[in-house]
Amino acid sequence: MILLGLGSNIGDRTQHLRRAVTALSGILSGIACSRVYETPALLPPDAPRDWDIPYYNMVLSGSADISPQVLLSAAKAIEKYHGRQHRGFWAPREIDVDILAMGGRCLQEEDLIIPHKSMAERDFVMVPLAELAPDWRFPAGQYEGQTAASLCAAKGYKLPLAGQQL
Repeated sequence: MILLGLGSNIGDRTQHLRRAVTALSGILSGIACSRVYETPALLPPDAPRDWDIPYYNMVLSGSADISPQVLLSAAKAIEKYHGRQHRGFWAPREIDVDILAMGGRCLQEEDLIIPHKSMAERDFVMVPLAELAPDWRFPAGQYEGQTAASLCAAKGYKLPLAGQQL
């Protein structure tokens, strides 16, 4: 199972997510989506005030027989095609597509770390992941063997129950 995190906080956030899911359906089969959650922007303390724009976040699952690097290239191409402009690392984005996991694969390269290095520390990733794939297990590292649902419970992660379907 491939797990992707999608987010948007500029423009028509719902439309950006829909377009990304449609584009990803050309790459992945058996796509399933979590609900969409509105969450505060994750920002460093010195971020400009105009970057503090709430995100719509979701997790998508699917399958494909492709390499992590091919998937990364496809994700970046989708972001670019759908208007993402690079304004800085923590800056607002039209669309963000992150590879969270690819089955039980572990990878650490300069431009790609699988499972995503920060996912366990982000409620806006873990809550939709636990909704979509509660039994998915961390394959390695500090949380090795823990399921998405058990990690959410252990960390007390909760997002508004008003998540919407895409």
